[in-house]
Amino acid sequence: MQLLLLHLDDALELQPDFVRACKFAGAYQYFGKNAGQQVRLWSKQGALDDLSREIVKNRPTTGKTPQLSFMGSGDFHHITALLLDDALERQSSAATLIHFDNHPDWVKFDGGLHCGSWVNSALANSNVQKVITIGVCSHDLRSPERKGANLHWLADGKLELYPYEHPPSRVVGDYGNGASYRQERGALHWKSIAEIGEENFIDHMLSRIRTEAVYVTIDKDVLAADDAVTNWDQGRMRLPYLLSLISEIGSRHRIIGADVIGDYSIPSYAGSLRTQFMKRAEIFIDQPRMRQGAETTRNINSAANHALLEVLAEYME
Repeated sequence: MQLLLLHLDDALELQPDFVRACKFAGAYQYFGKNAGQQVRLWSKQGALDDLSREIVKNRPTTGKTPQLSFMGSGDFHHITALLLDDALERQSSAATLIHFDNHPDWVKFDGGLHCGSWVNSALANSNVQKVITIGVCSHDLRSPERKGANLHWLADGKLELYPYEHPPSRVVGDYGNGASYRQERGALHWKSIAEIGEENFIDHMLSRIRTEAVYVTIDKDVLAADDAVTNWDQGRMRLPYLLSLISEIGSRHRIIGADVIGDYSIPSYAGSLRTQFMKRAEIFIDQPRMRQGAETTRNINSAANHALLEVLAEYME
């Protein structure tokens, strides 16, 4: 396994104990805070392509060695699309994307990628057999069409979404029934983890992965506030359960790549005044403003990162 610390903000630098552990494990680091200010929250495709080339150019030669990346705030989740494309190019095999998140990241977004739109890019890759999104609790599932959700992936069977817990989602379109939902009277009724039961869900999830290869992306906002401090509203999954899901996947499938995001950092943007204003307006509306203290934030996030590094490293050798 090749370990990458992708410094697009200061989130990882604020966890020196975790950085030391990664360096001891042979990690290489890419420092791109200027690029991070450009691409944070959303970016045009050109800037993302430039960042992707820089990451590839500066990493050690890895061949088909799977890469595990830690990359700071969840505001950078669209970088997963770049890392996924690279992993699939090096592996040249069909894969299932396992996506742990409190948000579905499925909105339509023209002219680039948004941290809430990147799943569409992943599903456009011909080597992605399916995306399985796990753990959503957020309001994004309330009237999702009105919020720009690209729900046709559900109807096509390319996307399965299992909330941790959520009431039915009101919709206007006809999406039929899928592996993770049924439609009744203008609403999508989800098969949630809470409804299925945590232990039963493990077996159900494994039955839905039809490829040998998987890519795993983890946004720590899927976790309850006791287990992570993020820039976004958070879900209800507990860290031990997340670790058990990863272990079950890794023991049965080949993890060709993985990334972890969801560490809190103070937002900093570059670009035109209009772009900066629009991004700040978006987070004012969408992101909560109450935070833990700096020391508590560091301790909680570092502990989660250590645990995720340990379990992922075990299955990405």
